[in-house]
Amino acid sequence: MSRVAVLGGGLAGLRAALCAADAGHAVTLLERRPRLGGLAGSFERAGRGVDAGQHVFLRCCTAYRNLLDRLGVTEQTVLQDRLDVTVLRPGRAPARLRRTGAPAPLHLAGSLLRYDPVPLRARLALGRAALALRGVDPADPAGDRETFGAWLRRHGQSPAAVRGVWDLIGLPTLNLPADEASLALAAVVFRLGLLGDADAADIGWARVPLGELHHDGARRALAAAGVVVETGARVTAVAPDLRVTTTGRDGRRATLAADAVVCALPPEAAATVLPEPVASRLALDAAALGASPIVDVHLHYDRPVLDVPFAAGLESPVQWVFDRTRPGDAGQYVVVSLSAADAYLRRPTADLVATFTAELASLLPRARPAQLLDAFVTREPRATFRPVPGTAAHRPAATTSVPGLALAGAWTDTGWPATMEGAVRSGETAAAVVAPPGPADRVAA
Repeated sequence: MSRVAVLGGGLAGLRAALCAADAGHAVTLLERRPRLGGLAGSFERAGRGVDAGQHVFLRCCTAYRNLLDRLGVTEQTVLQDRLDVTVLRPGRAPARLRRTGAPAPLHLAGSLLRYDPVPLRARLALGRAALALRGVDPADPAGDRETFGAWLRRHGQSPAAVRGVWDLIGLPTLNLPADEASLALAAVVFRLGLLGDADAADIGWARVPLGELHHDGARRALAAAGVVVETGARVTAVAPDLRVTTTGRDGRRATLAADAVVCALPPEAAATVLPEPVASRLALDAAALGASPIVDVHLHYDRPVLDVPFAAGLESPVQWVFDRTRPGDAGQYVVVSLSAADAYLRRPTADLVATFTAELASLLPRARPAQLLDAFVTREPRATFRPVPGTAAHRPAATTSVPGLALAGAWTDTGWPATMEGAVRSGETAAAVVAPPGPADRVAA
């Protein structure tokens, strides 16, 4: 049995800790915050749990869905029977993107042909680009030298098609618009989500605050697995011999001797605590990867204004809006989620609330007479890395040059964009590198 230290209690760290414990190792999980879940977590405001950012998952996110099962919280989530997206526009009837039971790529053909936000001629061209995208290999370095937007234009996609289809889906999953995002990562999103299995893009979300999934559920699962969890423990250094130094909330320092370490910290944080030569390389990678922000505008109305669980916006600054009302709430609580939100990150809260209250009133007739009971804004400046061309070279593998030290996180080389699925997969990979099953486990298997 090895002693395994997992640094960071986000989804990557949670999965790595459970995998290492399942493999028969003694695991300690260190997290500087008081709660687990990382960016996919919640905080308390006025007695209710509030998500740090709106998160959804797809049916094809098998690793994340398996983690939900392991945490015993799948019943606290919803997964569509079939992909169904309402698209709102000012002064126009809502449009709809909904799949049929036909096999991919025909499952969306009928919906796209009727999809009037995109002119008919441009709709007919969508299929040709989709078929061409199936031929793009995300692992080919050439795909990481071109933007998705440039590729779409080369394949006959109009600005209306890019806005109304490709960015509608790509912007929230890549956290960048097509004109800035790497073709390679866009190809992952669309090949897996829309051009693979017909049901792959069915959308799932949490019925409850994410903290009830990723903190409460994880606490129970980690305890059952025998994992020691230390919150409020900020990692300050990892020595070459894998001794981990932490500082507690009281300022006291402690040292944990480990045989293996999974570092599931953000790259800029990992670069300040890991031993050389890993730290220097990660500092360069963190600078090159950059960051793309997400801003959420939370609006609690005195009455229902949105009659679907979520909707996308077109011809409007509103990208997506979600109903986050809970049983017992007065009125309706909705969240406007803004990806690649550089333009909104530093705008005053009052300005953002006024802007998006007006924008929702233009999209949702029932929001016009409604009154706000509460409004606030959450901002995550470093929500994801910035998936521009050239990104692949700066996403490190799980294995490092320091024996017994592995990296995890959605920013590592997972083959996915910076998603919950990528984070969970990275935790599985890192645990397999440094904490494989012991002899007894191998025999039993």
